[in-house]
Amino acid sequence: MKPMNLAIIDMGTNTFHLLLVKVENETFEIFHKEKIAVKIGANGINQGIIDDAAIERCIHTLKSFKKQIDTANIDDVYALATSAIRNAKNQQFLIQKIKEEVGIEPRVISGMEEASYIHHGVCKALNIGADLCLIMDIGGGSIEFIITQGNQPLWMKSFEIGGQRLMEKFHGNDPITTSEISAIENYLEINLQPLFEACELYGPKTLIGSSGTFDTLSEIYQKKIDKYTQEHGTELPISQNGMIQIFHEIISKNKEERLLIPGMIALRVDMIVVASILIQFILKKTGLKTTRISSYALKEGVLLQTITSLKIQTKPVSKILKHD
Repeated sequence: MKPMNLAIIDMGTNTFHLLLVKVENETFEIFHKEKIAVKIGANGINQGIIDDAAIERCIHTLKSFKKQIDTANIDDVYALATSAIRNAKNQQFLIQKIKEEVGIEPRVISGMEEASYIHHGVCKALNIGADLCLIMDIGGGSIEFIITQGNQPLWMKSFEIGGQRLMEKFHGNDPITTSEISAIENYLEINLQPLFEACELYGPKTLIGSSGTFDTLSEIYQKKIDKYTQEHGTELPISQNGMIQIFHEIISKNKEERLLIPGMIALRVDMIVVASILIQFILKKTGLKTTRISSYALKEGVLLQTITSLKIQTKPVSKILKHD
């Protein structure tokens, strides 16, 4: 099969990601990687609306991505829209607007598709072996959980209670108050019952985190211990005790103080508070003793599934020519 260039766009509730990938023989090479904080769910996610300002940010970002795509001789574009757009009353209006103004037609995926792609990405990134693990991916709109044994998924579910939703519903004060934390925990206790029942049934031992919040927690951890991962490593360093200490620091500080934490990025500084409370609650409820972090998530899962559907057997080349 001749070499192909593919573009993967992950239109997340908080962040849009672009991957440009060259697929040739038995390798794939990511030659451009970019993320932009579009915050498409801001000020409307809990009402099921993408507001006008968010639509404008969405179109502007996708036009910028399209310029990159047009100069890179891309053969196929795969754009996927997740929770915020999936649940928006004005979804069709937005998709049509993107088609007309950008020339890309996004596919709105279900929560279960999202979980399946995440599972695929994580299994490629980590050598899970025969371990029973709980994969957790915290998006702005939804959270995906997958219980897997090795590469075999045993149970998966997507919950529409992501970080942006929790933040708008509960996080009114900064630093967050103990009563707000209690309200979040009570809400999770009720809404995550199917997860806790599944954990009771299957008994996973390790938490595997993927995507933005976990990436940032690893960055902070690496700065604290002054030890850094290989530039293109697909497993990011963390220790569970170290992560729990970071939670206490994040939860007790206001935004300005959080921004001063080495490794913190502005993109995550707001949502990371409720995300930390969420992870801490999951650990407490499930008794998981170890934590690992995958640098692959939804977009890499989409890439790998797409390559498989094109019947190309591939392995990654650790090379990024441009990284924004």
